[in-house]
Amino acid sequence: MSSIQVISDAEFETEVLKANQPVLAYFWAAWCGPCRLMAPIVESLAATYGDRLKVVKLEVDPNPEAVNTYQVEGVPALRLFKDGRVVEAREGAITRQKLEEILNTYLAS
Repeated sequence: MSSIQVISDAEFETEVLKANQPVLAYFWAAWCGPCRLMAPIVESLAATYGDRLKVVKLEVDPNPEAVNTYQVEGVPALRLFKDGRVVEAREGAITRQKLEEILNTYLAS
């Protein structure tokens, strides 16, 4: 079973903004090649950090509200939320190592 929760605009506030732990929101699209490269990395990190981090996945095309609100201009895109606020924003594919560095910075505190 995947440790990533697939959500929509309708669930964003409840699942991300009101979450009681940090949330990594992964914005993706079915037509996006780099998203296919990032998916296994995000999946793996969701399993690794599952006790300290919630990971959600949002397809950009059917969910324009979150895309506009969080200024997602390209996919794949990652937004790390802590206490309902974006604390880190990345666009484009990044390495697992880089993503772990970002997560460790915020999850350590």
